[in-house]
Amino acid sequence: MATSQAQHPDDLEGAQDLQLENQLCFALYAASRAVTELYRPLLTELGVTYPQYLVLLVLWERDTRPVKDLTEALQLDYGTVSPLLKRLETHGLVTRRRASDNESRVLVSLTPAGRELRARATGIPHALRCALQRSDHGANRELIDTLQRVTAAAQAAEPLTVTDDDAS
Repeated sequence: MATSQAQHPDDLEGAQDLQLENQLCFALYAASRAVTELYRPLLTELGVTYPQYLVLLVLWERDTRPVKDLTEALQLDYGTVSPLLKRLETHGLVTRRRASDNESRVLVSLTPAGRELRARATGIPHALRCALQRSDHGANRELIDTLQRVTAAAQAAEPLTVTDDDAS
C-alpha cells in the first residue's frame, strides 16, 4: 500500500514566489524604511519629520502653492497633507491662507524661517549619497529613474486579482 507524503512547501511550484525575500513590495518597503531612517538624525537637527521635509522640498522648489499642488506632488491625499501643514505652520515654517480669487483654495507659503531652513538642509542629499555609498550622481539618477518607472507602472496598472489560472 502506497503512502502519500505531504509535499514540502519549497517543492511546490511557485513556492519561491511566496517567499518574503522574493517580494518586490517588501524590497521596496524595507529600502524605503531604511533610507528614511538615515534621514532621522539630519532632520531632527532641523526640527522636522521626514514627511514635513518632503513638504518643504516641494515648497523650496516653488513657493506659494495651493494645497492641491502639494498633494499631487507628494502623491498624498488631503487628509494626510493637512496635518503636516498644520504642524509646519505651528513651527513657524509655513503659512496657509485662502486665495483671494477663490475662497475654497488654500495657498501654502514659506515663512522667512522656512526659507532659511533650506540653507541648513542643503547638505542632506550629499550626506545620504555618502551613507549609501552612491556619490556618483549618474548612478543616483539611474536609480531614481528606475524607481520612478516602477511607480508609474504600478499607478497605471489595472487592479490586480488572483485567478486559478495565475496560481497554476
